[in-house]
Amino acid sequence: MSAVWTENEPVDSAAAQRRIERESHKLEKRLCREVGRAITDYAMIEAGDKVMVCLSGGKDSYTLLDILLKLKARAPIHFDLVAVNLDQKQPGFPEDVLPAYLRQLGVPFHIENQDTYSIVKRVVPEGKTTCGLCSRLRRGILYRVAGELGATKIALGHHRDDMLQTLLLNMFFAAKLKSMPPKLVSDDGRHVVIRPLAYVAEKDTARWARQQGFPIIPCNLCGSQENLQRQQVAEMLREWDRKYPGRVDNMFRALQDVVPSHLLDGKLHDFRHIRATGVASDEGDKAFDHEAFSAAAPTLPGLQVVAL
Repeated sequence: MSAVWTENEPVDSAAAQRRIERESHKLEKRLCREVGRAITDYAMIEAGDKVMVCLSGGKDSYTLLDILLKLKARAPIHFDLVAVNLDQKQPGFPEDVLPAYLRQLGVPFHIENQDTYSIVKRVVPEGKTTCGLCSRLRRGILYRVAGELGATKIALGHHRDDMLQTLLLNMFFAAKLKSMPPKLVSDDGRHVVIRPLAYVAEKDTARWARQQGFPIIPCNLCGSQENLQRQQVAEMLREWDRKYPGRVDNMFRALQDVVPSHLLDGKLHDFRHIRATGVASDEGDKAFDHEAFSAAAPTLPGLQVVAL
């Protein structure tokens, strides 16, 4: 007689726990691999660096600090980390949460107290987006703190999806082909800003935050506003990722494989002085050929390819 499971029989909790631990270990390995790969690809962290990790209390910055600590423990070079939180004096902000968490980790940290919340609420009309002013105020303060702490790099928690959202927002609303770079010099020219989560998908930071039980602190400024353009674009990307696996990955890979001669920017490619050379080249335009795409590439719904 075959065994029949009933609701009164105990579930194999040990097997379930082992499965959870395996999945958690796989996710940790993937996060460490992708962050390590981004750091290596763009030379984000070098020997002797003091990296200021901007910790907001959200899932992404918690994940960033956690993975950098793991990589620091096994890295072949020495670098230091200091966590910095800007307490913007939002009403109800639990100011004891981050210090308690960081003390428990044994991580050097600095809490910067600046009432930017009141400034933003006073200056920005009710119902208008607060993100622009809030980010400018925050950026200036964090640049100053980085100088005071002697930090050589400023690490932000932006991930792959943030970069793609920025790309689409710039295309849709600013008519620019522009995203978030993984590494850049700050606008005041004094600091190097890095984004070690550049290769990490947001769904992985969300899963890791849940698994680790990070004490998430919600934002009462930008995080409380509904129907922001960025939120709408983020939901569109999530929907694509659910319905058409691989599409978002391909979009991100496209940012790393740019062909200026096949765009329209005369500042990047000298179109005006192009002349026939008489020499065959793989870089030349195949104007009358079908564009060849991988059979595995996701297709747009309703899109028909018409042969000419």
